[in-house]
Amino acid sequence: MSEEMKMSPQKRATLVSSSVATLLVIIKLVLGVASGSVAVLASAIDSLLDMLVSAFNFFAIKKSEENPDEEYQYGKGKIQAIAAVIEGTIITISGIYIIYEAIKKLNSGSATTLLTPSIVAMTFSIIITYVLVKYLLKVAKETDNLVIKADALHYQTDLWSNAAVLVALGLVYMTGIDAIDAIFGLGIGLYIIYSAYEIIQEGVEILIDRALDEDMVANISEIISNHPEVTSYHWLKTRTDGSTNFVEFHMVLRPNMLLLEAHRIADQVEDKIFLLDKNKKWIITPHFDPYDDEQLNEAMLNGKTLIHTDKEE
Repeated sequence: MSEEMKMSPQKRATLVSSSVATLLVIIKLVLGVASGSVAVLASAIDSLLDMLVSAFNFFAIKKSEENPDEEYQYGKGKIQAIAAVIEGTIITISGIYIIYEAIKKLNSGSATTLLTPSIVAMTFSIIITYVLVKYLLKVAKETDNLVIKADALHYQTDLWSNAAVLVALGLVYMTGIDAIDAIFGLGIGLYIIYSAYEIIQEGVEILIDRALDEDMVANISEIISNHPEVTSYHWLKTRTDGSTNFVEFHMVLRPNMLLLEAHRIADQVEDKIFLLDKNKKWIITPHFDPYDDEQLNEAMLNGKTLIHTDKEE
């Protein structure tokens, strides 16, 4: 089987986005430098960063898909979150640079030339970016991959910024007022910085082990509590590394229950939890209790010394 056939949808998506970004960089950079348009140059720089980020994303996804080993026993899924934070930071830096170039042009009053070729190039850029965004959103929906979602969001901001550049060039062409180009460039820079916040926030939340979203936690709680042989449960804790969801909880069972029965109940609960998100891997760790020892556990967590003889399976 060829390497292409073996490639996961998310890795293929990063290769496609890298190739598209490379094409757009060449077109925009040539016209941006030749025309003196801050808006086009800003878009070229953004596409250059897109290309670098997509290439890094390919590496991040490749590493995150590696199986756990003796050194990384929980896998390397959090590389995706690191990639998202880096991508968001790069987007922010590019936005700051675009704002700098826009302010510099406003102060210098330099003219914008080659308007017609620039308008044609930006129209082409909008069309190809739109197709790419639709493709990335499709892959993101199918895989629920954080890196692809970040990439899709990034190219969505590009779509809007490209449209703004096209409007700016059109207005300069009709009015001859070059400051319009710089003003639009300034707005694009601010929008790019704003769009990066969501990417960085999601990546950071994964890195600091934020719980799964409220609806998912509520569904897990309902599955555990609705099992007829589970008396009660406590200490439900969840987190994700972007591709694998981790769940652990204590469930109270009959004190005289056989271990075999407890395993059967745990398997039934886990099977239902797995179905909550088939795109993610799950690592579920149940703890069997003969009574509700939540207060004892809380006391131990707070540093108090207590005798607790219940043993985890």
